[in-house]
Amino acid sequence: MTTSDDSPLYPAIDPYESGMLAVGDGHELYWEVSGNPDGAPVVFLHGGPGGATNADQRRFFDPAVYRIVLFDQRGCGRSTPHASAPGADLSANTTWHLVADIEALRDHLGVASWHVFGGSWGSALALAYAQQYAERVRSLVLRGIFTLRKAELDWFYEGGASAIFPDWFERYIAPVPPAERGDCIGAFHRLLHHPDPAVHGPAAVAWSTWEAATTSLLIDAESIEKFSQPEFALAFARIENHYFVHKGWFTEGQLIEGATALADIPGVIVQGRYDACTPATTAWDLHRAWPEAEFVMVPDAGHASLEPGIARALVAATDAMARLPQP
Repeated sequence: MTTSDDSPLYPAIDPYESGMLAVGDGHELYWEVSGNPDGAPVVFLHGGPGGATNADQRRFFDPAVYRIVLFDQRGCGRSTPHASAPGADLSANTTWHLVADIEALRDHLGVASWHVFGGSWGSALALAYAQQYAERVRSLVLRGIFTLRKAELDWFYEGGASAIFPDWFERYIAPVPPAERGDCIGAFHRLLHHPDPAVHGPAAVAWSTWEAATTSLLIDAESIEKFSQPEFALAFARIENHYFVHKGWFTEGQLIEGATALADIPGVIVQGRYDACTPATTAWDLHRAWPEAEFVMVPDAGHASLEPGIARALVAATDAMARLPQP
């Protein structure tokens, strides 16, 4: 989605530092830092999993105030090895590997504690990280809450959302043999790891464009085009599906039940009222389990972070967190 001159985001900036961090298991993570080198550190946790970072994500933060850290999670973006590679091994790509990676990056950058920002899958990763390392988290800003409970996965990947997007759901399930459509996530797992590009390629594009078509209140053609690119689509679909087959390596309801550990962390939950990917019930469940956090329901938005109402709410949240007393 493009941004206009009246965008609520801060102006575009470039990183002043970047690198690759070896985190074990043969993985190296791309990371970058922008904004104020002496500012309050904030780490951005991208969606997907497998979605990678982009330049607009720096713009949710006041560059005069924040030291802005972005990184590509295992297997995607500029991190290596890439999940689109033939024979890609995802066995060392799990939620708990990523939580450990965040800690490794924090230590590498010499950060004692930082603000944490995550949307969609990034909200799940932020919750998992904060519940394990609460002492490292100055604040949480979360958007489009996703916790990988069975009902959430069933809604989006097994047919619930077809009630809103029947045309796009038909395209999504097209590669899946009819006999396997009772378990689309499982069927796609087989298809996405098939050695023949004529099998895994169309499956990846079907999986990825289903998400791209349903994230915004109004369908965004640019997002669909990006998610249709074969290399991006294959890594994105393989990583997402791998996580969803394993339910994120969470017990059912773990992230909501664990929210009591967040009581002393300042937080903001931002949710689009008409979010078809991660419906508002999950954000509401998190709000009830973590009432200390501010809850913002954006009345005219879906899931995407760059929809104007959501972007405004997120910038307001990061501005508010910047005013907290710094340790």
